[in-house]
Amino acid sequence: MSKPRTIWHWLDGRTQPGSGDRHGSVFNPATGEVAAHLHYADAATVDAALAAAVAAQPDWQATPAVRRARVMFRFKALIEAHRDELAALVTAEHGKLLSDAQGSIQRGLEVVEFACGIPQLLKGEFSADVGTGVDAWSLREPLGVCAGITPFNFPAMVPLWMFPLAIACGNSFVLKPSEKVPSCAMRLAELLAEAGLPDGVFNVLHGDRSCVEALLGDRRVSAVSFVGSTPVAEQIYRQAAATGMRAQALGGAKNHMVVMPDADMDGTADALVGAAFGSAGERCMAVSVAVAVGDAGDRLREALVPRINALRVGPGSGADVDMGPLITAEHRNRVAGLVDSGIEEGAELVVDGRGLQVMGHEQGFFFGPCLFDHAGPGMRIYREEIFGPVLTMLRVDSLDAALELVNGHEYGNGAAVFTRSGGAARAFSQRVQAGMVGINVPIPVPMAFYSFGGRKRSLFGDSNVHGAEGVRFYTRLKTVTARWPGDEPAPKHGLDMPTLGE
Repeated sequence: MSKPRTIWHWLDGRTQPGSGDRHGSVFNPATGEVAAHLHYADAATVDAALAAAVAAQPDWQATPAVRRARVMFRFKALIEAHRDELAALVTAEHGKLLSDAQGSIQRGLEVVEFACGIPQLLKGEFSADVGTGVDAWSLREPLGVCAGITPFNFPAMVPLWMFPLAIACGNSFVLKPSEKVPSCAMRLAELLAEAGLPDGVFNVLHGDRSCVEALLGDRRVSAVSFVGSTPVAEQIYRQAAATGMRAQALGGAKNHMVVMPDADMDGTADALVGAAFGSAGERCMAVSVAVAVGDAGDRLREALVPRINALRVGPGSGADVDMGPLITAEHRNRVAGLVDSGIEEGAELVVDGRGLQVMGHEQGFFFGPCLFDHAGPGMRIYREEIFGPVLTMLRVDSLDAALELVNGHEYGNGAAVFTRSGGAARAFSQRVQAGMVGINVPIPVPMAFYSFGGRKRSLFGDSNVHGAEGVRFYTRLKTVTARWPGDEPAPKHGLDMPTLGE
């Protein structure tokens, strides 16, 4: 085992130690070994990051949008050149497969590509002669300093959903990545600097709750973007709203796939296994509930079981591996506890992944895939977000009953239906209460030029992530009405409400 390295912060264009004396451990989840010591930011370090962001933002805002876009173009090229390196960092600290890590980087890269078009995206509107000799136009201006708080499951993708667009809009940015997966954020900061981003425009702070609270409590932060659990998302949204800070706070999920009797069961089972067990279920868009309609249940189960049993579990960097470890030993124990609760509450555990050990990696945080059948809506395995390789199947008699089940859940992130019926698909897409809907698509994550977000307790705030909604979130609208003195005599200004169109 190599000696654990030390990870500091990225402040004002370079790596800096900060002044705090608290630190945490970063693990390799495939081996259970400590890979790095991570220094946590104290109040003084947070202040230093915000001071750098505040100082850098006015000049960056004054930089023409085309020049800001060119930085994004260079950043895009650098990500492409270092894609393998970034994927390896993701796998080393999260545990997901290298191929899965590559896919997540591609999804983040697509937002960078979208940000490259910021001159077009920031164009306002103009109207001549809204009144006699009066013109009006609108423009979108940056907010100032924005903050991002990102989860452990996507060390590259979720940060890339936030800061490229915020920075391209003319803001400076302070990123607080998950303390479990810090390295990718630091490498992205280095690539941004190499792309020509001025010092101070992008900063990375490491830490835990105290770091988040320091950011949220500082009036210099104009907006915060968060992805994580629902309790934290709600708390962040409430705190931000109380101080007038903009917030987009994405929380938990319990994504359902409704399987109709006419669905292609082999294709559906393939899609469901990938959606449920990819990244060991540690995805906010993972399908963790299958709702079998009518006689679809037995056929779906018959197709699922051999596919699940065939999944190969091992280190994400290994060959011939389908699923990697969970993020920590504590999380593995939580998932195991929820599986135990499902058995106690009467669900049938068809495939049991508890107690799995990987030869040569006995200390790794591995957990095998699990399948429950005949679960009920009152069970914890149905109500709670497990965030692990556990698929729960419920059975209902009709599409109406399936929709009632989906819509009755507190989460409304994503939902999918698998069917050959256009009528069933149309009814589902119109009536389901979810922010993202798939029709024969298990994980309906929108492309970067659309926006990502859920409903109900999966999203707090009124703005989704990236796409046009992201541009609106990271800017504020200004409307100008102008009249210039000329040869015509100036109008007399009375005390009545002005009616320029008269």
